Amino acid sequence: MYAGMRTLPVPGDPVARLWHSATMLREHRGDGHVAALVAAHIGGTEAHVLSALEMGIHPPESFGRIHHLPKQRLTAVMDGLRERGLVDTDGRFTDTGRETKQRIEALTDELAAPPYDALSPAELAELVAELEPITATLVAAGPR
Repeated sequence: MYAGMRTLPVPGDPVARLWHSATMLREHRGDGHVAALVAAHIGGTEAHVLSALEMGIHPPESFGRIHHLPKQRLTAVMDGLRERGLVDTDGRFTDTGRETKQRIEALTDELAAPPYDALSPAELAELVAELEPITATLVAAGPR
């Protein structure tokens, strides 16, 4: 997705430019996350199960992103995660599962860092300072 976003012209309007830039950063991170999942041999539905467990959702099959899938598919995914030692018989993280999820997230963070590493410490501090009021406004507005 990031590569596709790079082909689009950068908008001239400041709000549209900010939105475009944020989208590019999100997609850059997302592409790195997909690479980290692939490296860990975690498929899409498995990734949602691991995310559900990380969020404390149990049973993970009830997670909103996958609950609609056929029960047979969800059972096969959970069985596969059990066979790999990532979840236990109750459908909760094993130590190996938790460590695998943490490795995926750490690699995602590492792969997402280069755009920020390109900034000087002063530029990064300025970026954070400029985005904090926007973030506070969005948080105050709450989910919609």
